[in-house]
Amino acid sequence: MDFVSLVERIGEAPTAALFGLATGIMFGVAAQRSRFCLRAATVEFARGRMEDKVAVWLLTFSTAVVWVQLAQLLGLFQAADARMMAVPGSWSGAVIGGLMFGAGMVLARGCSGRLLVLAATGNLRSVVSGLIFAVVAQMSLSGILSPMRDKIAALWITEGGRNVNLLSALGLPEVSGLLIGLAFAVLALVLSRRQRIGASRQIFASGVGFAVAVGWVLTFSLAQIAFEPVQIESATFTGPSAHTLMYFLERDPVLEFDVGLVPGVFIGAMIAAWFAGEMKFQGFDGPVTMRKAMVGAAMMGFGGMLAGGCAIGAGVTGGSIFVGTAWVALFCMWIGGMVTDYLVDQPAAAVTA
Repeated sequence: MDFVSLVERIGEAPTAALFGLATGIMFGVAAQRSRFCLRAATVEFARGRMEDKVAVWLLTFSTAVVWVQLAQLLGLFQAADARMMAVPGSWSGAVIGGLMFGAGMVLARGCSGRLLVLAATGNLRSVVSGLIFAVVAQMSLSGILSPMRDKIAALWITEGGRNVNLLSALGLPEVSGLLIGLAFAVLALVLSRRQRIGASRQIFASGVGFAVAVGWVLTFSLAQIAFEPVQIESATFTGPSAHTLMYFLERDPVLEFDVGLVPGVFIGAMIAAWFAGEMKFQGFDGPVTMRKAMVGAAMMGFGGMLAGGCAIGAGVTGGSIFVGTAWVALFCMWIGGMVTDYLVDQPAAAVTA
């Protein structure tokens, strides 16, 4: 069945939700099996190592860039039409929000996407942290925290009413995005071979990035045939977590890509964990861990909304189309995570050693 027939049969909104569900399931399976996590990669790097966790992150990031840029060269997707590129971006939000998100994911022991994946395997710590993240994200989007978010974001906005395409800003040809992605891929493969990462884990790590490309292409394809405006987007968890929460709380909820994405990731991760025999109930180690996780989740909720995306939304999805503020947010997430590990986790580990 082609997309036109699907839209005619079930409607545009259900089709968008179905596309989100498919993208989410693919992402959830791949993320659970690869153990992809930006927090783990930043901690590893902060401690002077470039091992399997950094390699997995690089595989995911490079795969997303390669497939998204290739899809654009083939005419299957246009980054200029993506929502995060077509609206003004906030440099101040990317810096401050990125730092907050990076610090929060270390305190919570996982970024928002990783918490969702872990929650699907029975990790109750991640369930609690994920709910706090979603609630604070909604408060930052349209609740009591939204004026503060708007004020910080307005400090430094991109010019021209749009975000910045880094490739265009640097005067690089369109094919350069694909070449940059391939360069990252070579680095990832070299590091993976050095760490003796198995082919299965490499494939699943690449699958996370591929899911991002699939999301972009599906929403772009739907936008070309839909009568109503359709947001061209892909995997991200700050806004979608808030939207999914409100979908189940509002009287007249609206189906959209986001509402399919979050349950899809949960379902995919649960299926992967079930078949791998990794379903296991886990709780907090103690009150200190619980407090850190709750504070970290709240920081991620506000920081991710301020930065324009989470570790996936800005760090991989936005990075794959070279959104200027997304790359700044990603860099600041790395800095925030590394500094927090150095100031909080490393001293605590030294005391207990």
